[in-house]
Formats: sequence, C-alpha cells, structure tokens
Amino acid sequence: MTSATTPTRISDVQTLPQLLAFRVGQTPQAEAFRAYDTASQSWQSLNWAQAADRIATWTQALAALQLPLAARVAILLPNGLHAMCADQATLATGCVPVPLHAIDNPGSIAYILADCEASMLIVGQAEQWEKIRAVGTPFPALRAVVITDDDTSTFSPTAASADGPAVGSLAQWLAGAGAAAAPTPPGADDLAAIVYTSGTTGKPKGVMLTHRNVVSDVKAVLDRIAPTVDDVFLSFLPLSHTFERTGGYYLPIAAGSCVAYARSVAQLAEDLKTVRPTVLVSVPRIYERIQAKLLEKLSPTPWKMQLYEAAQNKGWARFCAVQGLPAPAANEGQAAGWMAALPWPLLQALVAKPLLAQFGGRVRVAVSGGAPLSPTIAKCFLGLGLPLVQGYGMTETAPVVSVNSLNDNDPACVGKALPGVEVRIGENRELQVRGPIVMKGYWKRPEDTARILSPDGWLGTGDQAEIVNGRIYIKGRIKEIIVTSTGEKVPPGDLELAMLADPLLEQTFVVGENRPFIACVAVLKADEWQRMAADLGLPAQDAASLNHPSVHRAVLARIEKNTASFARYAVPRAVHCTLEPWTIENTFMTPTLKLKRNNLMAHFAEAIEGMYQKPGGR
Repeated sequence: MTSATTPTRISDVQTLPQLLAFRVGQTPQAEAFRAYDTASQSWQSLNWAQAADRIATWTQALAALQLPLAARVAILLPNGLHAMCADQATLATGCVPVPLHAIDNPGSIAYILADCEASMLIVGQAEQWEKIRAVGTPFPALRAVVITDDDTSTFSPTAASADGPAVGSLAQWLAGAGAAAAPTPPGADDLAAIVYTSGTTGKPKGVMLTHRNVVSDVKAVLDRIAPTVDDVFLSFLPLSHTFERTGGYYLPIAAGSCVAYARSVAQLAEDLKTVRPTVLVSVPRIYERIQAKLLEKLSPTPWKMQLYEAAQNKGWARFCAVQGLPAPAANEGQAAGWMAALPWPLLQALVAKPLLAQFGGRVRVAVSGGAPLSPTIAKCFLGLGLPLVQGYGMTETAPVVSVNSLNDNDPACVGKALPGVEVRIGENRELQVRGPIVMKGYWKRPEDTARILSPDGWLGTGDQAEIVNGRIYIKGRIKEIIVTSTGEKVPPGDLELAMLADPLLEQTFVVGENRPFIACVAVLKADEWQRMAADLGLPAQDAASLNHPSVHRAVLARIEKNTASFARYAVPRAVHCTLEPWTIENTFMTPTLKLKRNNLMAHFAEAIEGMYQKPGGR
C-alpha cells in the first residue's frame, strides 16, 4: 500500500498521513478539535473534514517552498490548531517535524536548530525568533521562518539571503502559496519526527522516530486504552513531549476522539470544568498539584480532614478488592476516627464527587506517565474514584512501552507490555525493550545509538526493573539522570559542572527527582562569600546570612548565567548554601572524587524539603 491510498481499516494504516486520511474518511462530520478563540471569547470547533481542509492549506504553502526531501521543519508553538496544522503539513510533504518546547531557552533552541539542520522554523512570536537569532549560532540550512502571531510582515521565500532566512507572517505565507507539485508521501520507514531529549552529555540528543515506530505505538495503546469517537481529550502537556504527541494527539486521531486544547496550565482548573474531558493524559505533577490544593483547603478544619481520610481509605479498600490487590493494613483508617464507620455512598457524596468535579466530573480514564506516580497520589485519586492508570515509556520507544488497563490496574507497577512489544531483564537488572516502537537511532550520533541499541534490536532503558506475571515494576535508574515530576530529564553531572564555572561555587549538588523543578545545594568559596556578603550588607560570619533571600537571589542569578545553554527546565530554581566542603573524610565524596549522592541527600534532607516548600521555588 502506498501512502497516497486512504485505508479503510486501522490495521492497514502505516504512516501518520494515512492515519489522518483514515480518520477523515471514517467520521468527516464528527468533532475533531476544539480551541478557545480569544477574539470571540468562546470555544470553537472543527470537524474532521474542516480540519483536513485547513491542513491542506498549510500543506500547499509548505510544498510551494520546495524544501529538500525529508527536510527538518522545527515547530516552536504552544499546543493548539497552529501546532497541529504545522505538524500534519510537515508530515504530508514528506518532511520531518522537530517539535520544540514553547518555553525553552533560546540557547537550547539554537543548538537544536543547528544540530538537526532545520530548513524551516515555525514560531509563535517575532520576539522568540529575535532571541534565538541573538544567540549567534549559524543556521546555514535555515531557509524560512514563519511567525504565527505576526499579521504585519510580508513573507517572500525569495527574501532568504546570506544574512539569514526569509522571515514573515503566517497569514502572508498561507495566502501567497502558489500551485505546487503534489508532495511525495512518506513511507513507513521514513522519519516521522526528531524529538530532542536530554542525555548524559548535557546537550540534547535527537531521537529519530519513524512512521512505523509511532503508528505501531498508537495501535498498541489503542488496543489497551480503547478511546472512542465519544471521548474528549484535554491537551495541555507540551506537544514537544512524545508522551503527549502519541497519547494526546495521534491516539485521538486513530480513535476519532475530540481533542480540546487547554488555554494554559494556569487556566487548567477552569478548562477541566468547562471542557469536561473523558480522557486525561497527564504527568504526576498535575495530580500532585490538585491534591496539594485539596489538602491546603482541608487542613485548617480537622473534621473535614478526617472526612477526606475516611473517604480515601474506604475507597482505596474497595479499589483493592475489585482489582484483587492485597487488602490495606487494618490500622490504615485510624486517623479518620469515628468517620471511618460512615457508609461509602455518604462518603462518596460528601468527598469523592466534589473532588471528581474538579476534573469535570466525567473522566473515564486518566493516564499518568512521564515520571513515577507516588503511592500517596495513587491512593488518593484511585480511592476517591478517579480511574487512574500508570504507564511507562521513553522518547526512544515512541514512547509507550507498557500501561495498566482499567480492569487490571496495580498502581505499584507500570502495567504489562503493550501488544507486539517484547521486554526482558538484562545485566544489572536493566529493563530492555524490543519491537516496532523502538527508535531508528539518535540523529548523527551512531556511537550513542550503539551504546543503547543492540544489533538484534534490544533497547537498554537504563531503568532497573522486575517482571512478575507480566507486570513491570520499575525499581530505579542505572543512569544518573534526574526525572522531574513533569517528566523532564536532567543530567545532574553536566549541570553541576556548568555551575562550577562561577568562582563563587566550590561544589554543587543538583536535586529534583520526582520533584516539580530542579534545585541545588551549593558549597560557597569562603573568600568569594566574604565579598558577596559585604556587597549585600550581610554579616558573613553569621550562618543565617548564607540562606538569606537576597543571597539566594544573587546565587541563582549567577547559576542561571552559567547554565544558559541548558534547557529552561534544567536550570535550578532554588538553592541552599553552605560553607562546609564535601570531602572523602566526611563521607560525601568517593575516593575518585565523585559525589556520594545518597549521603548528601540524607544529610541535606531538611534543607532540600525546605527548598520545595517555598512558593515558586524562590
């Protein structure tokens, strides 16, 4: 089958353009996308036929540029119709999307544009492009920059010169597209994306995912989660994350579900109640935030807190019974006092239903991935009736490897491997994966590819695991990579090394595992500290001065300067300062002068906890 043929069965779909054509052919009048229109201050919908027409306009404009075959098109846009159209048009013309994080820093974006040799950049604001250009990185392959929020510039492909690419507005670009030859559709083994992910080198690596990789993963997730044409997804995770691309974007196309684009994370609580999604694709951090707000509201009133605990405990016991999991300990409900004796229907009405209403009140399945889900969060939401399932994957596997199902749901594990995906335990208890979902390799990095991908197709995940009755239990990471609760991966060693370029910092220790942001503990050099304290008008000999708010602000500003080449999410947002060096003698360093992270984590536990209690991490 060629990509030009429209499949009539999902099993025949081999590429992402075919996936869209299949969906448009099946349910042309069904709602496809929903987005908030700021001009009319209302939610606007597109059906599949209308979406296809809009994508066709973008495709024609892109084809008219006559970019090289498999040219990379970088997309730096927030979730929304523009991002969707840019992606689909890129795929339809046989080009390769390179999704970028809309709030990443200019240095990181400039590196990716140069590394992938992007021929085109589609960006939201002119200011973003100016900051990227100001980095000074040469982009010899870049021919065109289209700015979606600019209605004034005139776009002309012939304006490209030795000084840089042609730059213009989306409206002019779309309006000025002439007739172009029909693009060559991609094949199953052509690239469907280059998705950049942080690795141990400090610089992000481009993961090459083929159409076969992504489509295989979509079909397998469709089999496990089974969304339908009646489902509504709320899209709020960045489309630069493979988890959102596959689970929150391509999967709904396969199922014919509607995707509503949240206005922003800040407005997520309101959008949940307005859109009332039936399927959520999220990271643990979102559930953590909702639980934190709930506890903040309840904690001043002891009887409300007891009522919440009674409902959670009783609901959790019911969940365990249904799933065949071990019954909770007999003393688990003691904190709830006499309220533990209240019947479930009453507890459900008083506690569970109001909580579920925060999600819109009709969530049928909520998928959590990108980072480990804590037992506390799982117990809270599953106990109160949110149908939450945890999955596992990585960018290199398109990304979903495994996920629990609603009727086989043990939140302590990450489910069973998806259909068609093989898993095994290798050396050092490493989880290894093989199947059509495994990436082609890292862009222009054959040595890095060879280190993680064996000649017979087994991918080393870097995670230690156990497999019991087919269920995968993740036990820890072999690689020294921090994974935040939002799913971002940060290599601590390279970050710490970059920070040490500042003469103020003697030693640094980065934390953030399963936390909402990166923070660090820093040993300051005594003489530099004396100077800083004097500049800030603080007594240097007073230990309390080390962690004065003005010191934190000054140290973080210096750290930010020396970590400008890292992604924004990797830059520490909180710091704890000390003057006592870490040595072999005080057990904080190994004989080869590497940090003993577990020892440091234990020693600074209270300080680390304190950094995450401050609003905004400052």
